[in-house]
Amino acid sequence: MKLSFYTPKTPFFSILTLLTVLAFVSGCGDDDGDNVAPNVDADVVGVYDLVEINVSQSLDIDDDGNSSSNLLEEVSCITGTLTLSENNQWTLNQSNVSVTTITGGLFFADCAGTGNSSGTWSATTGSVVFNGGTLLTLASRSDNRLTNTIGEDLPSIQSYVYLKR
Repeated sequence: MKLSFYTPKTPFFSILTLLTVLAFVSGCGDDDGDNVAPNVDADVVGVYDLVEINVSQSLDIDDDGNSSSNLLEEVSCITGTLTLSENNQWTLNQSNVSVTTITGGLFFADCAGTGNSSGTWSATTGSVVFNGGTLLTLASRSDNRLTNTIGEDLPSIQSYVYLKR
């Protein structure tokens, strides 16, 4: 009785070797799942629109007979977009708003150009910390809303509110 062994010259050995190499190579991929950087709260990452700029009292700046403490309802030129990226970078493109005291307890608000700011961010359970900018430093978070509270009385702004798209 003669024993025979598969050698590299036999087709079966070549196919088996090829399959083993392919299994090894495909098993050594990057398993980072959704490609989110470590320690990033994926719920915070995204694009947010400015939905409120709140002041301490209701105003009727546009003279339509309806007062609001949200300047976005009174001044049509205000826009803002906040982007929080997976790499812990943030950018803000937003209208600069000027609130001016007139007389007799009246105020005027208008856009004064556009401001751009950027930096890094980090999140905790109830807040997002912004580094590198002056307008945003700390925002509380609730569901899909970020609120940057300033807390000053007129003619200053009390808070900016951003809603995730």
